[in-house]
Amino acid sequence: MAELEPEPSKEADAIDELRGQWRRERPDLDLAALDAMALVGRIKRADHLLSKGMKKVFVEYGLEFAEFDVLATLRRVGAPHELTAGGLLKSAMVTSGAITNRLDKLERKGLIERRPDPADRRAIRVRLTDAGLNLVDRAVVDHITNEERMLAALTPEDRGALDGALRRLLVSLGDTHLG
Repeated sequence: MAELEPEPSKEADAIDELRGQWRRERPDLDLAALDAMALVGRIKRADHLLSKGMKKVFVEYGLEFAEFDVLATLRRVGAPHELTAGGLLKSAMVTSGAITNRLDKLERKGLIERRPDPADRRAIRVRLTDAGLNLVDRAVVDHITNEERMLAALTPEDRGALDGALRRLLVSLGDTHLG
């Protein structure tokens, strides 16, 4: 991989500064290794900044990101917008300890309801209420608009290249299915 240096006409980012500090303090480190560290750092930093930007939209709807994730998961499975707690756990990218807390909050807000599964009395089914369906349908529109705004610095070609590269990375790391 070619050494990651900012183009002369481009403004340097925070990771360029960190990388420069490592080059100054540890000139013995392999440049390709520093490139890998810089790339991972950019991915992590972008995740942090994107999450921070998304939070602003969710707050307008009285939600945290994790709560939106649960509502969106129930919405995208289709009518009747219901999953078992175990199915929700697999699809919502959360831990079992976290899911109970999120479901409690969403139930108190009247956005979901929990009831025993008629097919398996040990299981609980989680379903969007009408209020939850209405809220997630409104929030997702603003969420997508916000994501478009945050990605505005990237051309369609940049987005396609980044999307393809990140997909290959995720597949190589074993992330091919929810759950």
